[in-house]
Amino acid sequence: MTPTPLSLSEKAAVTRRITLLSTAAAALLILLKGAAFLSSGSVAILASLADSGLDLVASLVTLFAVRYAAAPPDAEHRFGHGKAEAFAGLMQAGLVFASGALIGREAVGRLLHPAPVSIDAWSILVMIASVIVTGGLIAVQSRALKKAGSIAVEGDRAHYAADLASNGVVIVGLGATALTGVVWIDAAAGLIVAAWLVWGAIGVLRGAADQLMDRELSDQDRDRVLKLMAADPRVRGVHQLRTRESGPYIHIQAHLDLDPGQTLEAAHAVVVAAERRVLEAFPAADILLHADPRGRAETHGGVFSDG
Repeated sequence: MTPTPLSLSEKAAVTRRITLLSTAAAALLILLKGAAFLSSGSVAILASLADSGLDLVASLVTLFAVRYAAAPPDAEHRFGHGKAEAFAGLMQAGLVFASGALIGREAVGRLLHPAPVSIDAWSILVMIASVIVTGGLIAVQSRALKKAGSIAVEGDRAHYAADLASNGVVIVGLGATALTGVVWIDAAAGLIVAAWLVWGAIGVLRGAADQLMDRELSDQDRDRVLKLMAADPRVRGVHQLRTRESGPYIHIQAHLDLDPGQTLEAAHAVVVAAERRVLEAFPAADILLHADPRGRAETHGGVFSDG
């Protein structure tokens, strides 16, 4: 998705609010599911409880990561601290993988050695409440992502989206066990949750890896940048456009073909105007433009001279 234009301070405020909310939601869900597990002994509820526990850890990591990522550049990090969000995404993916593995092992054990499960109305109500809380949080996170576009918040939302689906599976498992008395249904529900967690972790991992590996912006955003730079007829062409995301920042580099007969001051004015047009659409962008004399520029830039 393409975030609506926000300044760095506005992005930071949005991500701070949403990470605080997700932390509070995770803590509430842990209390509810912990009580439900103690009363029922359900492995499906245990799976959901473990997932919420890891979500709390991940939300705390996200909370600190987005704060650090929004910190301004310093002498040691001249490009800013934006990749802290991607590192948080990697940690989230690792936690979810671990959760899925542990839950899967417990579920397989229960399938091989079934144990009685106590199902009561309290357990069902807790899981329904979890669905409501999680669904509300996802809706708020989705609105925040449209504004701020944070990879760390996106990873956090992936956790809760998996929670929403897994809670639904748990409810079905509990209800089926209560109606049929077949105890392995509960364990099978836990196994489905484990598989869902692993799948969600893969998505988070891909998003974090894209930022750490400096993947280009989407084709739509690159085309938008090119059109904005070339909007001035004094810009005769744009080449060697390179872009990447780093947390709340976007880094953009390009070469502009300009009339070789104009003064340095005039060329500088054209470049500054192009930067301002791009900044209007991408307020959190760090832009570096190089002016080339049209038709007279020699190949330069080393291994990055193409593109």
